[in-house]
Amino acid sequence: MPTRRQVLGTFLAGLAAPRIGWAAAGSPVYLGAAKEADGQFALFGLDEAGADIFRIPLPDRGHAAACHPTVPEAVAFARRPGRFAIVLDCVTGQVTHQMDAPDGHHFYGHGVFIDGGDILATTENHIDSGQGRIGLWSRSQGYKRIGEFASHGIGPHDIRRLDGDVLVVANGGILTHPDHGRDKLNLDTMRPNLAYLSSTGEVLDMVELDPELHHASIRHLAVRGDGLVAFAMQWEGDALDVVPLLGLHRRGDAPILAEADYAEQRAMNGYAGSISFDGIDGRTVAITSPRGGRVHRFDDRGTFLSSFARADVCGLAPALNGFVISDGLGGFSGLCDGRVRPLHLSDGRAWDNHLIKVEAV
Repeated sequence: MPTRRQVLGTFLAGLAAPRIGWAAAGSPVYLGAAKEADGQFALFGLDEAGADIFRIPLPDRGHAAACHPTVPEAVAFARRPGRFAIVLDCVTGQVTHQMDAPDGHHFYGHGVFIDGGDILATTENHIDSGQGRIGLWSRSQGYKRIGEFASHGIGPHDIRRLDGDVLVVANGGILTHPDHGRDKLNLDTMRPNLAYLSSTGEVLDMVELDPELHHASIRHLAVRGDGLVAFAMQWEGDALDVVPLLGLHRRGDAPILAEADYAEQRAMNGYAGSISFDGIDGRTVAITSPRGGRVHRFDDRGTFLSSFARADVCGLAPALNGFVISDGLGGFSGLCDGRVRPLHLSDGRAWDNHLIKVEAV
């Protein structure tokens, strides 16, 4: 049995040991999944200008990733509906764990770390009931499944963390089933919502849009440090309808729905793919539309500011001078004050839906 002095020595040595942070992986600023010219898929760590820092192969098309807040580790999710997520050591490039959705569940492509990084919360579908679930996985136990609770809606897609480990969930309202691929099975009855949940699943607040907007699937989220939430929507109603695709909300208040002028709004083709606050002061928010080849900028009160065209644009993240965007043609560009500046081009690479900012602490 170790002596008290040996135990104390081991403890102090642990305190003195340097913590392996994201610098060990080359200090990536962004993570992005892509399809390469040879048809392979990979997750890339990128610098602020979109140049590669590392490349890690993926077994299939990726969607988004969850970055651990302190160690160079990322969880890459399959394109929804998917049954696997893989945990990647971004220093060695090795897969350290594979998380398989429990029987009767599938993932929806997003997750977030809570509890100081020890718990990963994932958006999931309970197939038999069609109801959304938030899965809980313990990193300290080798990403063991330790629980779940209701998302309080159908089709939870994106999930973000607010202060105090409050979870905000985009319940898109769309029922899917693995036997039907990506078919949408309940468009006539869908009821999307924005749910605020405690880390144990208690409903703290919930937002539903007016009934005439029940086809506006709430899909992706951005959060600001003061609790303001921005949500991006995808319209599942009549293709000729022109509707808002951006919402802003703060707990306890009514949502603000924002839209551009008629021509610009129609150009979005009813689809917002990614959303982000800017990296300057968070007073502007942008959404992208790969279907419309457009980026729209608004202020934090919902006033439309500007737009620009970019083919197959979708990835979007904050940058020190505004935003960065990525597209399906391999482009990586900066967006500052409504002006676009090309930063990097990866020939033969098709960037997938999202750019993930590495928020290391």
